[in-house]
Amino acid sequence: MTIAVCPGSFDPITLGHVDVVRRAASMFDEVVVGIARNSAKSALLTPDERVALAGKALADVPNVRVEAVDGLLADFVTRVGAHAVVKGLRSGADFDAELPMALMNRHLSSVETVFVVGDPALAHVASSLVKDVARYGGPIDDLVPAGVGEAVRDALARATTRS
Repeated sequence: MTIAVCPGSFDPITLGHVDVVRRAASMFDEVVVGIARNSAKSALLTPDERVALAGKALADVPNVRVEAVDGLLADFVTRVGAHAVVKGLRSGADFDAELPMALMNRHLSSVETVFVVGDPALAHVASSLVKDVARYGGPIDDLVPAGVGEAVRDALARATTRS
């Protein structure tokens, strides 16, 4: 049985993420979507919210499960018995950012990274842009799975209330 991990912060999950995970699910027996913390980013949604939203968005894909990643991705892939990490690429800039991580993960755990070219129709969709558009009241529901837009707007309202 071949297992792949699709890691990311998924803050929030977008239609681009869903596209890459669905295609990974056609290549591997099982895909584990690993919801990770990115120390370089300040998350809008809690880890539990991100896990729940990704689980709902991918519930119709039988060989996909969603888990939180606590710690190093290399340790997570070893724990779940993964044979590969799958990452989506929208552009050369994504490749430039992902290559050092792929090499480090291979160094730490011997896992290979498989790059999947994202759907060109979704190349402009990034979680950070989705949050920025939502922050200013712009429409995001056509960029994210059902229910995610509402969760983002609710999280932004909570953040505004705390400020």
